[in-house]
Amino acid sequence: MAILTSFLTFKTKKANLYKLTLITILCTLFYLIGFYQNSRGSIPLVNPSSSVSAIFSCAPPIRNTTLDFLAHHYSPDPPLTVARAPHLPPCDPEYTEYNPCEDGQRSLKFDRDRLIYRERHCPEKKELLKCRVPAPFGYRVPFRWPVSRDFVWYANVPHKELTVEKKNQNWVRFEGDRFRFPGGGTMFQRGADAYIDDIGKLINLKDGSIRTAIDTGCGVASFGAYLLSRNIVTLSFAPRDTHEAQVQFALERGVPALIGVLASIRLPYPARAFDMAHCSRCLIPWGQYDGLYLIEVDRVLRPGGYWVLSGPPVNWENHWKGWSRSPEDLKAEESTIGTVAKSLCWKKLVQKDDLSIWQKPTNHIHCIANRKLHKRPVFCQPQDPDKAWYTKMETCITPLPEVSDIREIAGGQLAKWPQRLTAIPPRISSGSVNGITAEIFTENTELWKERVAHYKEVDHQLAEQGRYRNLLDMNAYLGGFAAALMDDPVWVMNVAPVEADINTLGVIYERGLIGTYQNWCEAMSTYPRTYDLIHADSIFSLYKDRCEMEDILLEMDRILRPEGSVIIRDDVDILLKVKSIVDVMQWDARIADHERSAHEREKVLFAVKQYWTAPDPHQNQQESETAS
Repeated sequence: MAILTSFLTFKTKKANLYKLTLITILCTLFYLIGFYQNSRGSIPLVNPSSSVSAIFSCAPPIRNTTLDFLAHHYSPDPPLTVARAPHLPPCDPEYTEYNPCEDGQRSLKFDRDRLIYRERHCPEKKELLKCRVPAPFGYRVPFRWPVSRDFVWYANVPHKELTVEKKNQNWVRFEGDRFRFPGGGTMFQRGADAYIDDIGKLINLKDGSIRTAIDTGCGVASFGAYLLSRNIVTLSFAPRDTHEAQVQFALERGVPALIGVLASIRLPYPARAFDMAHCSRCLIPWGQYDGLYLIEVDRVLRPGGYWVLSGPPVNWENHWKGWSRSPEDLKAEESTIGTVAKSLCWKKLVQKDDLSIWQKPTNHIHCIANRKLHKRPVFCQPQDPDKAWYTKMETCITPLPEVSDIREIAGGQLAKWPQRLTAIPPRISSGSVNGITAEIFTENTELWKERVAHYKEVDHQLAEQGRYRNLLDMNAYLGGFAAALMDDPVWVMNVAPVEADINTLGVIYERGLIGTYQNWCEAMSTYPRTYDLIHADSIFSLYKDRCEMEDILLEMDRILRPEGSVIIRDDVDILLKVKSIVDVMQWDARIADHERSAHEREKVLFAVKQYWTAPDPHQNQQESETAS
């Protein structure tokens, strides 16, 4: 029995050895066959141009897939490309200029006193449109900068009202298939350049101490457009009012602008943001409501900053007949403005011809002492002066940071431009921005140089000067993305989401950049087709469980021009969800690896919005007439 058992064990081992030998031979044979086929360039089983995620839904698409960023539609009347999916379809053509939070019909429900009805009033969730805002029929790729400063296609902003209303003021002229902007304005009789030269004779616009400006009631933003050549970046704003398309014209020209109004809530900017504030016949009642609007300008103006005023009531003695107002009325307004300015401790530097210029003090040592003389306005109680998203204005002075010496500049001395861009911002060096050190700031600046260089390798049009002009950074952090593009002829609207853990918008302004606060669960106060490129770093991670990803993407689509580009950085799982949505939004999108390593969970989605427009309205009319 023992002999039989030993024999069976031997036979079993021998059989297993044969099987193992056979399997080894077969594996080696198939490997050699595969190696031979690949070495001869045979056709692979999977087409490398197809997205891997289409086959394996859990895998990110292959890297370095080429996207076409070139503009292809220059003709004035291109054929309509029909939407390709029923989900997230195009909106009705009547929505080509739809601004969800600046809707004229909704605004009529609100108080007209103090222009409250012209403030942001956003739709409820149930009112949100689940469709894509179309471009008007015949939309054309905007002129490249700097030509765009002077010309805009009529098809892109089909409004002629200003050419009639402001005919004698040289704002804008209609010429064939385009608008021309001569650089004029109500107070710019010799043009915006000459007007700015006049200001430059009164304060120094050349030494880099004035870098950021705000233009209230901006018209078509010629003031900001012509300041750009002097390395002064201006954030212009005006309400969506009876003068059609003011801000829309500014943005089509490639000039920074937002829809906005001084009414009851603070402007969406931090305290001590601007070196200069400007009003040229902006029709803002500066002396009313206890000086509320000048108090708000004081909040956003830097220590030592300037307020420039032209138009009523300045030089009323020579203009009162043309302004159709009585001398007594204008003189009283001038006196009231002067009284409010003094109560804010501003110093009137000069009044020459049609210009008056005041300067804010560099600190509040004297201002605190003279409250015995000026009992109103009082200083605000301890608060966050940078809080400005749906924050009510108050008739109190926002106190400047404390100083120990009368010669000290509150908040710290800013470097002059262009050194200001990379110098450690005073808010960081003083430790007032929680968790941000000088080392973190420097490292972040270098990081974004690396990242933007990578972006330009993928999107060659970003590297091509003049291809893009208006850029949006949806989650700007310290402004590193914008800083890395400073040598390019672009401007970046840096957004600090109000949901972010740290409010960094003040740092961005101290770098000589511009930006705004925004809640991305709501629409932005801007027109459709505002931006050529949108950058979004971790925006969907930030808003996860706060609002629908679909709604944020629809807002991005609304404010992105046809054939504009999108760059989204986020976790790979989030980007796969993003891609599944934008694939039905007529975006061409690809997911690429992180620039440093394919093993990083963070990936980058590059996308291009396809060209499509609303249908030809004349064709629809002809079809209906034929049918009837």
